[in-house]
Amino acid sequence: MLEKIESTQNKQVKEWKKLLSRKGRKKQKKYIIEGVHLVEEARRYGASIDTLLIREDKVDDYKELVTDSTLLISKEVAHTLTDAITDQGILAIVDIREKKDAVELDKPILLVDEVQDPGNIGTLIRSADAAGFGAVILGKGSADLYNPKTIRSTQGSHFHLSVIQDELEEWVERLKMAGHPVYGTALDERAVSHRTVSPQDSFGLIVGNEGSGVRPNLLSQTTKNLYIPIKGKAESLNVAVAGSILMFALYP
Repeated sequence: MLEKIESTQNKQVKEWKKLLSRKGRKKQKKYIIEGVHLVEEARRYGASIDTLLIREDKVDDYKELVTDSTLLISKEVAHTLTDAITDQGILAIVDIREKKDAVELDKPILLVDEVQDPGNIGTLIRSADAAGFGAVILGKGSADLYNPKTIRSTQGSHFHLSVIQDELEEWVERLKMAGHPVYGTALDERAVSHRTVSPQDSFGLIVGNEGSGVRPNLLSQTTKNLYIPIKGKAESLNVAVAGSILMFALYP
């Protein structure tokens, strides 16, 4: 018989609730995923699930997912641990295991500079996964990968490729030392249309902040800075949309 936690005042529940904050996730080295799709993707791709939490009225719906690390929780506890509008009644506590040394340079890498909206971060990761990129590097100032909104937006893609939070300058240098071009995104005098660049197998692509774009010190280190020609009257594109277009255009 599965153990059940009913009270939101339970000591373990209070610790899990701290995972809704970046500080709590960093301290415990864990994060929360919500919904059956993310739980199934976590299991399919070998993520380290510390505890599976199933709402007591949903246990029959997810009985095939029950393991020795499964606990039942009340509706009140489930509500405490999620910020989602739709509660599917299944969550998991997952260990954070970043592997910086696992990133290979034989595929393109997306570098994300101070993109602050979790939805944009999640969409960029999902697009990088779909386009076949090898890794996504989230620089300082970007939304936290393990923010629940970011995780929901990835739709599980963060399980499929390496996503690392690190210094972008180091990765730009690493790519250039390996002989790979690094492309920025900008509208300055150095920028050229992305259509002038031939698709290739290995490169870095930098996308930047929603309002100010890529930082000047990074743009000064790139091989080329690219822009997407706009035919209509819109002044600009959302960073996740622009990044997605470039990823598919530059990688054959």
